[in-house]
Amino acid sequence: MDDIEIVDLFFQRDESALAAAAEKYGARLKAIAMGILGIEEDAEECVGDAYLTAWRSIPPERPDRLGAWLFRVVRNGAINRYNSNRAKKRFPGAEVMLSELSDSVPSIDNAREELDKRELAAFLDIWLGKLPRRERWIFLRRYWYGQRVGEMARELGEKPERVSKLLFNLRSKLKKALEKEGYSL
Repeated sequence: MDDIEIVDLFFQRDESALAAAAEKYGARLKAIAMGILGIEEDAEECVGDAYLTAWRSIPPERPDRLGAWLFRVVRNGAINRYNSNRAKKRFPGAEVMLSELSDSVPSIDNAREELDKRELAAFLDIWLGKLPRRERWIFLRRYWYGQRVGEMARELGEKPERVSKLLFNLRSKLKKALEKEGYSL
């Protein structure tokens, strides 16, 4: 079933929309949440919350790409859960992934910098678009989907050290590109 048909089921308030979305995207949604949280029960809850958000938001919202919309919802939910868990000192999971990027991407600390945040997002889109497909895939799998280095290495048939080195080089390139654009780190 394609996305338009699933969204139409949501608009008809047909509960089979949830089953169709789960069948098509459930495994990837859980993988995204697991990559960030590392706790299966929390990941499953985030996926369930994403389906609930879809049920409550569609209609009136009509996403063109349901998968991308659900991925964003589950990722944001997992990050919120991660922050909540971290505040409770329950889980150090995504700390490594997020700390890797902290040396390359400036933080946004106050409302005055919100515009800079949007400009930074646009810059990152352009920067990612210029990367070779394989490097972009690796960067996004690590820093958007939260995939572990060992898992990526297995999928690529590479040693984890090689993937780690590539990620380090990509972060260095990003840092240089950002500094060239005037972002201070």
